Amino acid sequence: MPLMRALQLVRPGEITIQDVPVPEIRVDEVLVKLAGAGLCASDLHVLHMPNWPRYPMTFGHETSGYVAAVGEKVRRFSEGEAVLVYLVWACGRCRACLEGRDNACLTHNGAPPCPGLGPDGGMAEFVKVPERFLDSLGDLDPTAQAPLADAGLTAYHAIEGARSRLTPGSTAVVLGVGGLGHLAIQILKATASVRIIAVDSSDEKIALARRLGADEALASDENAVVRIREMTGGHGADAVFDFVGVQPTVDIARDVLAPDAALRFIGLGGGVLTYPVAGVSPIPWGVDIRRSYGGTRKDQLAVIELAKAGQLVVETQRYDLEDGLQAFADLEAGKISGRALLVP
Repeated sequence: MPLMRALQLVRPGEITIQDVPVPEIRVDEVLVKLAGAGLCASDLHVLHMPNWPRYPMTFGHETSGYVAAVGEKVRRFSEGEAVLVYLVWACGRCRACLEGRDNACLTHNGAPPCPGLGPDGGMAEFVKVPERFLDSLGDLDPTAQAPLADAGLTAYHAIEGARSRLTPGSTAVVLGVGGLGHLAIQILKATASVRIIAVDSSDEKIALARRLGADEALASDENAVVRIREMTGGHGADAVFDFVGVQPTVDIARDVLAPDAALRFIGLGGGVLTYPVAGVSPIPWGVDIRRSYGGTRKDQLAVIELAKAGQLVVETQRYDLEDGLQAFADLEAGKISGRALLVP
């Protein structure tokens, strides 16, 4: 049986690179030769969980590559084609899926499985994928596109869900210019006529935000709320996207909201938002609060089109697959600008 190299979670808190069998595909599956696999903060959360349903498991839920082989019933793809693996492996049959809300699949109680977070993922030389969870990348180089499968998809979905507040002349605040936030700035720039204010604690990421098109970029410090309020004439921001989710960013998000604003929490930093539903409250009337999760197939196709148009470029810090443990360590230490990318 042929073997390949894969980065696997083998027990709580322990990952390793090891030899595993190359996956055998079924009639409706595609074997993808990996070009790139993005590394996400979600991977760190899984790594540090005291118990995970499956050991060993190959990490990698942001996956792109080339078709290496197809099952006999596969019709949409041929060998050598560049593809992106869809994050959300929903049932495709329930009411939510039929409505185009596959990221809220009822069969899986609103949390459908994701490759690399259940089924084996793409931090390996090959991955097998059901045909219906692949999309063509056309002429795009798949290596650089892997993070579109989550960082791009999830950012786009959060923005799309706040579209009613992203009207000409409005203000959108992006908290955290990391793997998702730096793509969110570009998505906002490409799809909405809004003023973009980016906030981060890193001077390097503040500079990156400006380079990517943010109208304002400022430090995430004790003056951030006052400065954003001043920039909006005291009114506040019409849409706030928190891609970090730690308590300081949650507090900033809460304190810069305009009445009737959209507030989207995407980051998993463990912050808490509490507020009374009546009387005096830090949350203005009319605010729409949402814990945004993943994205839909429609969102992924839109992200791919933005990339094809040159309007969405992933900033990557590349590592060989064999250096995957170092990539995990660098991400945890906050040393990654953009997205860490493992290349087999």
